[in-house]
Amino acid sequence: MRYHNITRDDMLNGDGLRVVLWVAGCNHCCRECQNPITWDPDGGLLFDEAAKQEIFEQLEKPYISGITFSGGDPMHPVNRADVRELMHEIREKYPTKTIWMYTGDSWEDIYDLPIMQYVDVVVDGEFHVEEKDVKLLWKGSKNQRVIDVKKTLAGEHPEDAVLYCGDYK
Repeated sequence: MRYHNITRDDMLNGDGLRVVLWVAGCNHCCRECQNPITWDPDGGLLFDEAAKQEIFEQLEKPYISGITFSGGDPMHPVNRADVRELMHEIREKYPTKTIWMYTGDSWEDIYDLPIMQYVDVVVDGEFHVEEKDVKLLWKGSKNQRVIDVKKTLAGEHPEDAVLYCGDYK
């Protein structure tokens, strides 16, 4: 897996104060994407032990709510296995921290993947510039959804997304 940045003390990409991992690789290539530099799966830096330790140091802080995986797209084929492994490790080491993920994929296409067992909230859908609204919380365009993964998967029809309303615990 490759990445472009690790953001500390982020307040825009999920509930609470978070650390954000911006992975490389995206097949969606949305028009007017905020991060087109992250599209190339061979771009950025190799995610190594030092990068992992930087994330863990942030997650050790009691005021950090959790981690957000963004990019690029954490669900890009080159990222899925490594992102899942990192999420598993974070869930084991920091069980009280939340895991958020942004993806251009739709919930209906990913809800049954094994990686979703580690995710608390997913923001799904491609960015549509014609539906852009800067007043939206945690998403860039009106077509995107902020989905409470745990509640959705616990329901009778996990393909039907339950929207996240904040203050996840």
